[in-house]
Amino acid sequence: MINFHTYLTYFLALFIGISLGLTGGGGSILTVPVLVYAAKIEPVIATAYSLFIVGLTSLVGAGSYYKRRLVNVKMAVIFAIPAFITVWLMRKFVIHAMPDTLFQIRSFTLTKDLFLMLFFALIMLISGVKMVFGVKKEIKEKQEIKYGLVLLNGVIVGVLSGLVGAGGGFLIVPALVFFMSLPMHKAVGTSLLIISINSLIGFTGDILNLPQINWEFLLIFSSIASAGIFLGIYLNQFLNSEKLKKVFGYFVLAMAVVIIFKELI
Repeated sequence: MINFHTYLTYFLALFIGISLGLTGGGGSILTVPVLVYAAKIEPVIATAYSLFIVGLTSLVGAGSYYKRRLVNVKMAVIFAIPAFITVWLMRKFVIHAMPDTLFQIRSFTLTKDLFLMLFFALIMLISGVKMVFGVKKEIKEKQEIKYGLVLLNGVIVGVLSGLVGAGGGFLIVPALVFFMSLPMHKAVGTSLLIISINSLIGFTGDILNLPQINWEFLLIFSSIASAGIFLGIYLNQFLNSEKLKKVFGYFVLAMAVVIIFKELI
């Protein structure tokens, strides 16, 4: 029987998809909070589920951008290789090997779940600040690629994605623009392809470690979010995406504060 939390979760899945379609990224940052607080899923499992959901919905979004020739597949593969290797290693050997209690100081105990949620809130704060205060810069597409910085950014994105189950678009897009010399409009579409590769491959590192996977829930959630992406892309024709991104950024910042407050107090 479907209860209130299930309906709320699926409604928020639509909202996540719409935000992805409207802003070109950022919506996936809400997937873990929705899974933890609305769907009542444990944080470690929620980060794994988030990888599948983010990966599948980003793949749908990347397909839409690809049809408009706004995805550089070669650049996506170059960036994704170090990223997906790192995220797979994080999910396979690190996350599930972490002890349930990391450390205790007097009355304060830092558990694995608390650490993941607080770290996720920190990532949300950074992402929200980037969306609100980030400056959009347009540069011409060139052949020069800073491979060392691309490798470093791929590893950093892999670590973050592996820990919190988010796509890391707020790091990928700037890296594509400044280190791989992609113009902004192509960086967004290429970022979605990278996120889909990282997330789906990273999720395979969880399959053997999770006791059971609710595939029905994952497919329904992902399908609703994917439908939301198309709705968001359609609405984007009539709305100012930059203003919407700032509004969404403030919402992400507020959610991060709520998570910190809820987990600590």
